[in-house]
Amino acid sequence: MPPFELPPLATDTHVHLFDPASFPYAEGRRYTPPPATVADLQQVHRALGVERVVLVQPSVYGFDNACLLDGLAQLGDRARGVAVIKEGTTRDELLRLYQVGVRGVRLNVEVAGRTDAPACAEALRTMDDALEDIPMLVQLYAPVEVTLACSDVIRAMSRPVLIDHFGLVRASVAGQVNSLPQLIELMGGANVWIKLSGPHQISSDTPNYRDVAPIARAFWDAAPDRSVWGSDWPHTGGTSRPKDALAEQVESFRLVDDQQQLGLVAQWVPDEWARRELMVSNPERLFGF
Repeated sequence: MPPFELPPLATDTHVHLFDPASFPYAEGRRYTPPPATVADLQQVHRALGVERVVLVQPSVYGFDNACLLDGLAQLGDRARGVAVIKEGTTRDELLRLYQVGVRGVRLNVEVAGRTDAPACAEALRTMDDALEDIPMLVQLYAPVEVTLACSDVIRAMSRPVLIDHFGLVRASVAGQVNSLPQLIELMGGANVWIKLSGPHQISSDTPNYRDVAPIARAFWDAAPDRSVWGSDWPHTGGTSRPKDALAEQVESFRLVDDQQQLGLVAQWVPDEWARRELMVSNPERLFGF
């Protein structure tokens, strides 16, 4: 049973699909996850009571969105997607992605290990220009220092900018926690959204994540109309990889109690009607359900 009664049309805005048998992983990837298919996802969401989902392109597929697009086709109108595009992607291709349910593009500088803020800012400008009048958001996965260095660019963008995984404000790192007020200030921009997802990425209190609760509540208090929730299923980053590990070695998923993780939402947003905004109304507006 879910830890609390989810509202109808509750939306999980952050999951990944991995199907290497049908869609081989990209060369040069940083890791190799095991399969996590649409059928696996549906089983998890049935148990949780989640009805809608946003598929996010993982780094192991690079610019090849075929697995994500196949997932959208299987899931139909209950799903939306966030793709990864390369420089020079044509308008026709962007329109094709939009027509099949893609509602955003992701800039992932965290997994790539890039901390060059000027390069990130330029990439954001390039994406904004490339999308033109196509109503897609930009999803940014970056270290908090890089995000803050790009604040002026983010505020000036002509579309929503969705900041991944609590902005990566790590609760155990004093300098990053001290950056939280600046990130909260950035949330004052009418186009800036936050994703309350992946608490393991910012917590030193696994599996209870008590140190995440004040950060989550601070974001919610700052922008209750621009916050969304995601499960981060199937929970990549399951092992501590030795430095000499080969990318081709399969890295198991983290063992996560999805029911317990969902229960954290009630700690972050205790009010039932507010959770409906977090899990239904806000995703509807942002992803066009």
